Amino acid sequence: MPANDQAWMAHALRLARQGLYSTHPNPRVGCVIVRDGQLLGEGWHVRAGEPHAEVHALRQAGEAARGATAYVTLEPCSHFGRTPPCAEALARAGVARVVAATLDPNPLVAGRGMQRLADAGIEVRVGVLEEQARALNAGFIKRMESGLPWVRVKLAMSLDGRTAMASGESQWITGPQARAEVQRLRARSSAVLSGADTVLADGARLTVRGAELGLDAEQTALALERPPLRVLVDGRLRVPLDAPFFQAGPTLVATAQAGGNDEGYRAAGSELLSLPGEDGHVDLPALLRELAARSVNELLVEAGPRLAGAFAALGLVDEYRLFVAAKFLGSSARPLLELPLERMSEARELRIEDIRRIGDDWQIIARPMSVQV
Repeated sequence: MPANDQAWMAHALRLARQGLYSTHPNPRVGCVIVRDGQLLGEGWHVRAGEPHAEVHALRQAGEAARGATAYVTLEPCSHFGRTPPCAEALARAGVARVVAATLDPNPLVAGRGMQRLADAGIEVRVGVLEEQARALNAGFIKRMESGLPWVRVKLAMSLDGRTAMASGESQWITGPQARAEVQRLRARSSAVLSGADTVLADGARLTVRGAELGLDAEQTALALERPPLRVLVDGRLRVPLDAPFFQAGPTLVATAQAGGNDEGYRAAGSELLSLPGEDGHVDLPALLRELAARSVNELLVEAGPRLAGAFAALGLVDEYRLFVAAKFLGSSARPLLELPLERMSEARELRIEDIRRIGDDWQIIARPMSVQV
């Protein structure tokens, strides 16, 4: 593989990351047009319904795109959606070569874009920096391949693995830099989910607060354009409609109660979804399927030990974001997860993907061993 292929694809990936907060439900995609080592055009997909990355790059390159190489982080689309197919645009522009980081798992594309280019006599290559490209769109890829969103569980804890005092007091375990990172996690997510215990105890709203994002003005504006869907798991409908969570705007409430009266929720601008499971709890796998059907790519779970533990116990978690504060809360404080295990053989093994300092705290990114991006 030519070294310059990797360098130009890395540049395209940097462009794609600019859409981290705004492309939902579409994937984040970047494209560069290059000839003889010279950058002729570049672009990234900003938001759904607007031109794709390839179109922006081709517009910049103009006639100079003829005979050039296009580097794109995801296979160019081959179908008409809200925008025309990018594979056709590249073929009409007369590019000589197209390098894609990874194929598009969307069944409407799934190799057809690269085949269309090859049929037009264009040299094609797939797989340059594929791991990085798939990681950038892990939620979109998982939704297309499995009909489920990428589930990211955020947990803040002390060094002794505690999340709150016995009284429930938990604000604040971590410092402002870690809390800003959580705001960015919310902003990039298609949906943010919590449970009745957390909403009642903390008065949680789960909103994205622009002043705390720590982004530049352009990225902040993009992040605030499309707030994530806020989801409340409230099996017995314990959270009153005058709670701060409902006052913050529309939400989706998943309950275990069948045939609940949803008039009050509709009046509050919210939707009641009945998904009864076992033992009076909400059917979490069914909820994930419903969210994926609503085009949710990435779901951020910000919940207490009981609900977070339920996601873990059912094997529904793809990624943990653990924010660790350099303090002890003591043995009477609340645990990280309610996950009753009795033998070492039952331990849930994780793969540490990244550890880094954030302010005075640490962030650990870990995934179950079974999860592959």
